[in-house]
Amino acid sequence: MAVYLVRHADAGARHEWHQPDDLRPLSTRGARQAEGVLAALGERPIKRILSSPAMRCRETVRPLAETLGLDIELSSALLEGAALQDALAVLRSVASDEAVLCSHGDVIPDVLSWLMGKGMRTGADRRCQKGSIWVLEADGAEFVRGEYVPPQ
Repeated sequence: MAVYLVRHADAGARHEWHQPDDLRPLSTRGARQAEGVLAALGERPIKRILSSPAMRCRETVRPLAETLGLDIELSSALLEGAALQDALAVLRSVASDEAVLCSHGDVIPDVLSWLMGKGMRTGADRRCQKGSIWVLEADGAEFVRGEYVPPQ
């Protein structure tokens, strides 16, 4: 089984947004990156899509959800600033599913570091660019391999 950990696509400059940050939408570039997530994952046997409630995360996985006919399940454990243990609990809860989790640039590196500390193997590329995907292969409840897919 695989879990696809997606970093939200480009949402423009935070300092130029004058409303609550969780309402900040994708930029034009981000919308293209969201289509790239669809292109990368649209043929996979995905059963669930979970997302941070932040607009930029929901918009990143919306094209994929619409294409696959799946609802986007919102999880505050994937929000920016979420506790590592909360994010890990969500990840573990979908380890036996083909699932997509969309989160932020602070949560994903923390999760990956923890998994690598527990022995998950990865390639040399360990970035986490906006619109990128980490393919995490699970063996039971353990994540054994992670592969980075840059934004398309």
